[in-house]
Amino acid sequence: MVIYADTLFLLNALVDYLLLLAAARLAGEPLRRLRFGLGAVLGGLYAVVIFLPRLAFLAHPLCRAAAGVLMLLTAYGGSRRLLRQGIIFLALTCAFGGGVVAIGLLGGQGLALGDRGVFYSPLDLKIVLLSAAVCYGVLTLAFQRMGRHTALSGELVSARLTLGERTAELTALVDTGNTLSDPATGRPVMVAEGDSVKELLPQDCRPGPEDLRDPAGAVARLSAGSCKGRFHLLPYRAVGVDRGLLLALRVDRLELDGADQGPLLVALSPTPVSDGGGYRALIGGVPRR
Repeated sequence: MVIYADTLFLLNALVDYLLLLAAARLAGEPLRRLRFGLGAVLGGLYAVVIFLPRLAFLAHPLCRAAAGVLMLLTAYGGSRRLLRQGIIFLALTCAFGGGVVAIGLLGGQGLALGDRGVFYSPLDLKIVLLSAAVCYGVLTLAFQRMGRHTALSGELVSARLTLGERTAELTALVDTGNTLSDPATGRPVMVAEGDSVKELLPQDCRPGPEDLRDPAGAVARLSAGSCKGRFHLLPYRAVGVDRGLLLALRVDRLELDGADQGPLLVALSPTPVSDGGGYRALIGGVPRR
């Protein structure tokens, strides 16, 4: 069988991109499409170079594993859930490969899993690209429906924060898995994106990105301004983080869908809390006074 390098590269890069995207969606991680694209390009290039006579040794299992790790680091590097995403990606790859083999056994002629573990198709490149585009659309639609949060289901609520005479409004997701609580009162803590509450604060004590990444230094700096006593350090634990700190702001009042919940502690996240931007805050449940 004659193998064309351009078809081999594009097909494997597209499959890798879809698998990287699906793994990120299943893990609930932000969709860094550019990084996924770079990781997929590495996967496509690897699929080509192992067929070159002088580079055939790269098909060795250890080299294959190293290439996979490099692709994962390119796509997900820096994530606190890197191991989880890698496991999900591996599971999806195995499931996809098994499906391809099953189709081949049934007599399908479209997509094949080659003897070196890469995908190849004897079809015209245009047909391959069209098929990949259709698969991408179906995959995106399926995950959007699976992961959609709606106000009708009660998962999304309208939140209004008040600090003095200033207010800020945002949409929050009711996340029962968020068990973060205020050490002083025991009440649930809202986790909000750092820049979503800037309207609450005067210019001289608005935390910037560097403050959110260095909560301890931020408390010392911001407590000397007009917001003295408003900022606190909130310890937390998460997957991959045993002892972390978040910069937190105590607001005078929180309203959820118009219902007054009283004063509350709001933890400021240095990263987005939603991959699609449908909400900008998380709260474990309706706080009770």
